[in-house]
Amino acid sequence: MLTKRFKLINESKRILSGWDSLMPKLKVSLLTGRTVDQGVGKEHGKLSEEYQESVAICHMDPEDIKSLGIRENKNVKIITNFGSVVLRLVKSPTAPHPKIVFIPYGPWASLVMNPETHGTGMPSLKGIPAEIEPALEEKVSSILDLLEEHYKRE
Repeated sequence: MLTKRFKLINESKRILSGWDSLMPKLKVSLLTGRTVDQGVGKEHGKLSEEYQESVAICHMDPEDIKSLGIRENKNVKIITNFGSVVLRLVKSPTAPHPKIVFIPYGPWASLVMNPETHGTGMPSLKGIPAEIEPALEEKVSSILDLLEEHYKRE
């Protein structure tokens, strides 16, 4: 598990260093938290389509979406110093909040959060520096694929 996590961190650093300068990118502050839809999806089970649709998403300000040159319901890649993940983009219901994106708690958000807890037992889940870019050719991983890829015992 740690080997794959370090590979993901190295990939993220390569991307953040400007490896692909042709793709429009936006520096943002990443927030995570709970949502009502997430709670409803969880009632269907964490392996359900309803759960994935409620948490494998990224809420973004409509003006920021325009600046990336894409539309709602397209895929984006969120990149932090801790990892990267592809999510479906949705317009934020609480806009305007330029350059602030929100991801509901779940396995997808966990891939881009700082795992350090600073002795509290809870990682920092707000204000993570991130970069977001269109990922039109990439798919959002299902929960089973995500777990297999990132958390499989070697």
